[in-house]
Amino acid sequence: MTSLPGLLRHAKTHFDLTNPGDRKSLDQLTSELLEQERLSLDEIKAAAGTAGAPLEFRLAAKLLDSRRWLIRSTQPLRIAIVFAMWGEHHRLLPRSASNSNGEDSLHVKLDQLEWATAGTRIDWKLYAVDDGCPHDSADLARRRAAEHPARDRVTVLELVDALPADKGPLAGLGSADGSRKAGAIILGCARAIEDGVDAVIYTDADNSVHLGQIGLLLQPWVDGGAKVVLGDRKHPDAVLVKQEARWGEGIVLLRHMQRMIGRAIYSRGILDTQAAFKLYASDVLSTILERPTVYDFSFDSDWILASLAQGVEPIQVPFAFIDSAAESASIAQGPMTTWEALLKGLTASVRRHGVEHDLEMAQVLEEEIRSATDLDRIIDHLPPALANAPEERLGDPTLMSPAEIRDWIRSH
Repeated sequence: MTSLPGLLRHAKTHFDLTNPGDRKSLDQLTSELLEQERLSLDEIKAAAGTAGAPLEFRLAAKLLDSRRWLIRSTQPLRIAIVFAMWGEHHRLLPRSASNSNGEDSLHVKLDQLEWATAGTRIDWKLYAVDDGCPHDSADLARRRAAEHPARDRVTVLELVDALPADKGPLAGLGSADGSRKAGAIILGCARAIEDGVDAVIYTDADNSVHLGQIGLLLQPWVDGGAKVVLGDRKHPDAVLVKQEARWGEGIVLLRHMQRMIGRAIYSRGILDTQAAFKLYASDVLSTILERPTVYDFSFDSDWILASLAQGVEPIQVPFAFIDSAAESASIAQGPMTTWEALLKGLTASVRRHGVEHDLEMAQVLEEEIRSATDLDRIIDHLPPALANAPEERLGDPTLMSPAEIRDWIRSH
C-alpha cells in the first residue's frame, strides 16, 4: 500500500474534464485513499490543505469524505439528481478528433453516482431535461442513456412538451424560449417530487461537479436536519478551478451591485449563490415550486429567498468544482445576457418576497441597465473605488454608493 506522502507526491497537478485517463487516475487515487483505513479523514484533509497539494489529491479528498459518509449512513433515501440541457450536443459525447470538448457527461454522471452509492441504502434517479435546445440534446441524451447499464435510472424530459401549462410551477412560462435553465430545472424537480423522492440535488450538464461528492450534501440533511444545503466554492476548504478573468474586470462592479440588492442572502455569508450543486428537501421544494418568481439563471437566488421565507436557513458545504467553460451556455448565449438576468431576476425576487434590500440600487439597475448591451459597455472597466476591494466589502454602499454607480454607468 502506497504511503500518504507517496500518494501526495505522485498525484497529478492538472485535471482535464474531457480526458478519460484523468478520470481513471482520480478513481485510482480515491480508491487508494479509501484503503488507508488507519488514516483519519482529518489527516487526509490536512494533507489536501497543505500549500501546493496537487489538484488530483484535493479532488480525491472530497470524494473520500463523501464516500466514507455514504458507506456509514444507514438511512434509506430516495434522491433525484436534476440537470438542464441547452447546447449539450458536444459535451454529452466522448472526446474525439472531431469533438475536442466532449466530456461523455451523461455516462460519467451515471458512473459517478453508481460508485458513490454502491453498497448503500440510497436509491437514486437522474433527470436530464432539455431546455428548448436547438440541437436536440434530449434525443442525444436518450441515445447515450440507452447505451449505459444504468439506463433505467435515467429520465429524459423536454420542456417544450410541458408547455403551455395552465397550472403548476410552469404556468408562468409561456414557451421554452422564455426559459434560461430554470424552466428545465423546475420541470425536472416537479417530476422527481411526483415520483416520490425525499430530496432533489441539482447540478450542471457538464462534468464540472463530480457527483461522487453527493455525500457532502446529504450528510447535513440526514445528520443535521438541514433542509437546504448549498455547495460553496468560495469557502477556504473548497477546490475551485475557474477562469474568473473571462468575464472582464468590471465583474467586481456587478457583484457589488448584486450584493446590495440581495443583502438578505449575502449578509448571511451566502456568497456563492450560483453554484450548481445544491440539495433541497422535497417538502421545502414543493412549496417553492408552488409559485416560482423567475424562469432564468437567477432562480438560484429566488429559491434561497423562498426557503428563508419558510423559515429554513440554508447550510453551506465546500466542494470541488472545475469550470467547463468551452461549451458553457452562458458564453454561447452571451455572458452579459446571463448577468442581466441575474441582476434583474434578483431584484424581482427580493421585491416579491418582501425582504430588505437597497432600494436605490434596485432603482439604478432598473433605470440604467435596460439590456445586456449596457453591461457589455462597462464589463471591461473597473471603477477606481472598487480597485483592490476585499471580497467581504462588496455590497457595502460606503465603498461605492448607488448614486456613484449611476454616474459611473452614464460616463461609460
